[in-house]
Amino acid sequence: MPEPAAAPRVYSLAPGQDFPAALVAGLRQRLDGQPPEAIARVTVYVNTQRMKRRIEDLFHASGPGFLPRLRLVTEAGAGLIRHGAPAQSQLARQLQLTRLTSALIAAQPDLAPPSAAFDLAGGLANLMDEAQVEGVPIDTILNLDVADASGHWQRAMAFLKIVLDLGLSDPMADPAARARAEAEALIRLWQAAPPRDPVYVAGSTGSRGTTHLLMQAVARLPAGGLILPGFDHDMPHGIWTTLTAPERQEDHPQYRFALLLRDLGLTPGEVQPWLPGAGAPDPARNRLISMALRPAPVTDGWMRDGPGLGDLGAATRNLTLLEAADPRAEADAVAVVLRRAAEEGTPAALISPDRMLTRRVAAALDRWGIEPDDSAGEPLGQTATGRLIRMIAGLMGQRLTAEDLVVILKNPHVGIGSRRGPHLRLTRELELRLRRRGPAFPDRASLTEWAASREDAEAAQWAAWVADCLDGLEPVGTRPLEDHIADLRARVERLARGAFAESGVPLWDGRDGEAALKAMTALETDAGHGGDLDVVTFNSVLRGSMSEEVRDPALPHPGVMIWGTLEARVQGAELVILAGLNDGVWPEQPEPDPWLNRAMRKAAGLLLPERRIGLAAHDFQQAAGAPQVVLARARRSAEADAVPSRWLNRLTNLLEGLPDQGGPAALAAMRERGDEICALAGALD
Repeated sequence: MPEPAAAPRVYSLAPGQDFPAALVAGLRQRLDGQPPEAIARVTVYVNTQRMKRRIEDLFHASGPGFLPRLRLVTEAGAGLIRHGAPAQSQLARQLQLTRLTSALIAAQPDLAPPSAAFDLAGGLANLMDEAQVEGVPIDTILNLDVADASGHWQRAMAFLKIVLDLGLSDPMADPAARARAEAEALIRLWQAAPPRDPVYVAGSTGSRGTTHLLMQAVARLPAGGLILPGFDHDMPHGIWTTLTAPERQEDHPQYRFALLLRDLGLTPGEVQPWLPGAGAPDPARNRLISMALRPAPVTDGWMRDGPGLGDLGAATRNLTLLEAADPRAEADAVAVVLRRAAEEGTPAALISPDRMLTRRVAAALDRWGIEPDDSAGEPLGQTATGRLIRMIAGLMGQRLTAEDLVVILKNPHVGIGSRRGPHLRLTRELELRLRRRGPAFPDRASLTEWAASREDAEAAQWAAWVADCLDGLEPVGTRPLEDHIADLRARVERLARGAFAESGVPLWDGRDGEAALKAMTALETDAGHGGDLDVVTFNSVLRGSMSEEVRDPALPHPGVMIWGTLEARVQGAELVILAGLNDGVWPEQPEPDPWLNRAMRKAAGLLLPERRIGLAAHDFQQAAGAPQVVLARARRSAEADAVPSRWLNRLTNLLEGLPDQGGPAALAAMRERGDEICALAGALD
């Protein structure tokens, strides 16, 4: 157990280290010689459910025993605030805001199309959440000076004053406000009676205001401590101080750590290694990446400090640069790397924020029967159940076309509650009739006429069922959200039951069915907040509520993984592929904020767009420290030549500028290894 310390206690792990495995090893090392139940007195706050499960699995793998008390940082102090109304769901609040944004668009049609009402409400909800999480008083936003701003921002501010004033009536109904109030209540409780047992916050960068506040409090506890992931001990002290200077370097990967250390009154040299004796997989490469990512104003130090990197050929011996001709070639080449790793038994992971790229890689792996373990899964709206729901909702207010009818009838979930064989046969025969003779807009009369021309006893029953399911879509207009949901659910359930129903409604079975039912039930529960919606706004609401990712229950390959950037922080692999390294993809372009521009955000003290770039840069630095790394990009996107990611540009420029250390030769060797992979992928085609 840690001894009480006068100064805040902060630990670190280097980029490339398997964070959960090192965390568990460090806890075991500190508890060596203690009774078995000592671990149960340790509380560890982690940032994701996935990390929590991974830590539990690592403890279970070593045999039976006690677990530490694992909590999420978002649950800190949960239940300590008992006054005020219960926190609203995010969906209920966004539906309330949608009614306001719809009225705004109706009054000012040049602001946005009606279909944007739900998305505008989402941006407004995010702004309200951000103000609460960062501790920015609402009055600060309301009192912003927009006299010199354009008319758009003046109109946006006038609307914000109306909406944000409404949000002040009961702050505890705001989930973000309640979470911050609960964390502050826990901190006050700790200050009055500090816990005697160890408390750690592990794996968080403190990028959100509430988490930053909690981390400071834990670091100051007598038996508390922080465990920071991907901490850069190779960066000179002088550069650390420039990160938090008046011109803040929020796009730097270590900025959040620099801010945390400044607020704790610590220097980077006072950060202790969490697991002494266990270093990074490749310290030389970490030094290279650290220098490449230095802030722009001090990159002149490359010429001064570059010779200290030593032999760059050794630092890049396990680093490959793969530059494919286009996105499809990039996906094929990445699939070849994963295929080779699977054959050799090397655990390999693809990390990319580009979901289109990862789906292409998964499709390319299918030629060898390899099912990757995709941590993100598939968006609910793209599953068979989600497609059926979205298709029916999209036809509301529209005239049913022959093409739409055939697409619906061929959905794998249509007719699964009855005999599927006759349904598929009649669907095929109807499609042939529609393609040869029409009509272009089938209705009940044309379906009945087609069935009467068949010498098939089942055709009439089947045609009547199709008409019952899809009749009456065109007249649908503005109506209460409850009616939209009830009508949609009745239609999709009738389609799933089939014409020759033999059972209940199996539409809601399976992973995608359960997720779709959960989304529909949430909409039904909160529909009272939505008011009257036209079909365009209803479809926007439906798409927004079906954003959940669904994982395939099939058993994937244990050594081939696909991770998002968030999942990559809590996992470890021998071979890591960083793909989609083009500007605008990784890092992603900041999403435009329709309510506050950058200058207004800065004046209010809200987060700037550079924050997301800094978090993405930290993900890149941490993943690039793995034992073996492939950096992959496409030279051309679908529209034009692609610009390499700024981090990749910095790395290649640094290598090219250090000829005395073998930089150009090392870069050429990296490209040669990548070209070999691209040639192999091309030969397979």
